Amino acid sequence: MRNICLLIACLLCSTVSAATLNDIRFAELPGERFEVRMIFSEAPPEPAGYTLEKPARIVLDFPQVVSELKARRFPLSFENGQSAMVLTTEGRTRLILNLRDLATHTTRAEGNMYIVEVGASDGGYALARTESVVDIQQPASRQSAAVSGPSITSIDFRRGTEGEGRVIIGLSDSTISADMAETSAGVRLTFNNVHLPAELRRRLDVIDFATPVSVVHATEDGGGSVLNISALGEYDYLAYQADKEYVLSVKPLTAREKAERAREFQFTGEKLSLNFQDIEVRAVLQIIADVTDLNLVASDTVQGRITLRLSGVPWDQALDLVLKTKGLDKRQEGNVLMVAPAAEIAERERQELATRRQLEELAPLRTEYVRVRYANAKDLFELFRGDRGENGSNRGRQEGGAAGRGSNQTTGSVLSERGHAIVDERTNSIIVTDTSDRLEAFRRLVEQIDIPIRQVMIEARIVVANTDFRRELGVRWGGAGYGMVNGNRGVVSVSGSTEGLDDVDGTNPASWFTGSSGSLNLQEGKMVDLGVDNAAGSFAFSILTDNAFLDMELSALENTGYAEIVSQPKVITGDKQRATIENGTEIPYQEASASGATTTQFKEAVLKLDVTPQITPDNRIIMDLVINQDSVGAINQATGIPTIDVTQLNTKVLVANGQTVVLGGVFQVEQVRGEDKVPLLGDIPVVGRLFKRTVNEQNKRELLIFITPRIMSDSLTH
Repeated sequence: MRNICLLIACLLCSTVSAATLNDIRFAELPGERFEVRMIFSEAPPEPAGYTLEKPARIVLDFPQVVSELKARRFPLSFENGQSAMVLTTEGRTRLILNLRDLATHTTRAEGNMYIVEVGASDGGYALARTESVVDIQQPASRQSAAVSGPSITSIDFRRGTEGEGRVIIGLSDSTISADMAETSAGVRLTFNNVHLPAELRRRLDVIDFATPVSVVHATEDGGGSVLNISALGEYDYLAYQADKEYVLSVKPLTAREKAERAREFQFTGEKLSLNFQDIEVRAVLQIIADVTDLNLVASDTVQGRITLRLSGVPWDQALDLVLKTKGLDKRQEGNVLMVAPAAEIAERERQELATRRQLEELAPLRTEYVRVRYANAKDLFELFRGDRGENGSNRGRQEGGAAGRGSNQTTGSVLSERGHAIVDERTNSIIVTDTSDRLEAFRRLVEQIDIPIRQVMIEARIVVANTDFRRELGVRWGGAGYGMVNGNRGVVSVSGSTEGLDDVDGTNPASWFTGSSGSLNLQEGKMVDLGVDNAAGSFAFSILTDNAFLDMELSALENTGYAEIVSQPKVITGDKQRATIENGTEIPYQEASASGATTTQFKEAVLKLDVTPQITPDNRIIMDLVINQDSVGAINQATGIPTIDVTQLNTKVLVANGQTVVLGGVFQVEQVRGEDKVPLLGDIPVVGRLFKRTVNEQNKRELLIFITPRIMSDSLTH
């Protein structure tokens, strides 16, 4: 009992001795500064605090202090101040100052008042603005007084051609090197044992250059020089040194580079820095909730302490690390974040599912009539069938037979265990029986699927162009003469033929004379017949004497022709629906069967377009195409079966809406050069042209296939 009394007395004493925060006041000071005055009931204890770079915050913890303030959040209207928060937890009171940019601060106690002054009162921050190039150098009058040894001589800033920000640092010695590190705000350059003149210790605001770099802050720390380069957005940086010049280039990322970086790194939250030694997990969660402006709900089982040091880490990654370390998990609904042990969350969700399932089993059944407008009700219902579709079909045939209108099937993937549906093919509708929630889900699903199919018009053009050329040149030689054969006077063939020379008496000239007048038939006296058949023109030359006749005829032929055949099949079909159009003839022919009988068979020679279009989300069309243009060829004399000249194209192509593309083509050239001549005589130079016939023939055939798809307007399909 005595020990209990002593403990109670100690607690009362500690409660009495605890200071209280009675009031807080804010005031603006010259030079973009402001101060916070905290009024306590007694002399305040010395607080412990820390700062955050991003978001910029100043945090002060006052131990054994209780806040008596009615409000916890105070908006600030200062240049660099956004808001202030006062929180009391576990025997301490925390002051949080939210800033736009991190600035230096000083603190002091005056009696029962504690004053925090925020701003550049110590000259540690100076603002420099420039139009094109920031250049800070030591004046020539003071360079001689500079400290001897390695030093930085100048700091310049320029904008590159690709929008990158280039920080150019002049060095007194080419052997000076820098340590580069990435921070939550940007990039930090440290030049160890390098002097930074006082004239260069400045904070440069370069946001007007429209580069990722916003601030270049040069300071001297611990005998070395430090440059903090603050950058905004997503960027990449590169540093290089050339002699006495050190250059840091910060380049903005392109859209493609941003997408690649997002795939590589899944955390995209705002970066923050945390450095705590043996802090409670609940306090860390509270800090993250303050950074993200989320409402936090932590389970009572969230306990334990943690030590962590994170610099420039996205808040969602920091939260994930804390949760994994302590075996916790989270669920977020809107702006409310719930944190609990992973096993507890899993058990809670399992119980919710079991409760929902029990409610569904006890819920009353309803029947609704769902009208299908564009799709086929039976085909649409096949999409919803589950593993129990066969059993449902058996039951549906019984009920559907009673109804006399359709078939009943169970959709195990959409409806509940007790639900079933009837497909009414006559009215193209579905009659569904299930709970209210499942009926609503079924109706929403039908509304999303039962939409008009977009129509596509496919137009093909098949162009066949034929060009032919033929040239022939020939000669005929003929003649006859009178002489004595076997003592008789008659006609002697110049070509050497002796047919009909017997019993020639002048009144019957046999084969060399025609008619009773005894006129000479010149066609029977041919020596060389290399003339052109069906010649377009000829030229003849004859020599006639008292006892001989000599004739020469030159004939020539030249013809040219051009023909163009254009076939233009056109068809309209729906998205992902096959369409076929054909036009042509069927050629009959006789064919003997195995029994010896004759049957009539047919061969097709048609123009055919077979297409299956698919409309992509960006309004382009993928088409599976089969195009045929067949024609009747020569007939086989042995079998009597005609041949078919086949032209076919089978391809798959992606075409923009309304664009015409050449699918393919065939170009054929047939060239024939021929020569007939009399041996020996035809080989004589120049003169040999009179004893030969030449043929020059050329045929050209070109086939081109064009395709043009067009997506029809929705107004035309309704």
